[in-house]
Amino acid sequence: MTLQQFFEWVQMKPMFILYYFGLFFLLTLLICAIAGKDLQLPPWNTFLSGIIYAVCIPGIFSITLNVYFFLFEKRSILETDLLIQVLPVFMMVITLYIIKRNVDLDFIPGFDRLGNLMWIIGLVFSLMWVIDRTHLYAISFVPFYYVLIFLIAAIVFMRFSFKKMIR
Repeated sequence: MTLQQFFEWVQMKPMFILYYFGLFFLLTLLICAIAGKDLQLPPWNTFLSGIIYAVCIPGIFSITLNVYFFLFEKRSILETDLLIQVLPVFMMVITLYIIKRNVDLDFIPGFDRLGNLMWIIGLVFSLMWVIDRTHLYAISFVPFYYVLIFLIAAIVFMRFSFKKMIR
């Protein structure tokens, strides 16, 4: 199954994606109501971690897909598919807001890894956009694996410099 076929399947059967995000939204509300002030303690923080990953991975994918469509394919905003491009981001923001309102996200195991994932995806897209716009690979006689090595080195350099800046 290709990504295009998956998108067509979601558009033909939209209830699956609505049930998916609705289930995790209701689970978030239920866990926050049951646990009260104990959300930072196990097993509640582990449940919330699973919910965050289940909602944020499609949300991050959707953000990445939107950036790709608008920067590289020059797609119009009027062609945006609400179920695939908007709903996951909206549900990610709402779920994170509800969880953050009830518990400090530092107590959620693995939450910092999602921020790192978003940072690396943003860096890769930025560097790919610069390489695409400058046509660096087209105007030079450098082998493509040198461009990949440069891309990886730039990501590592920016990652470590960002860590030093924060501390």
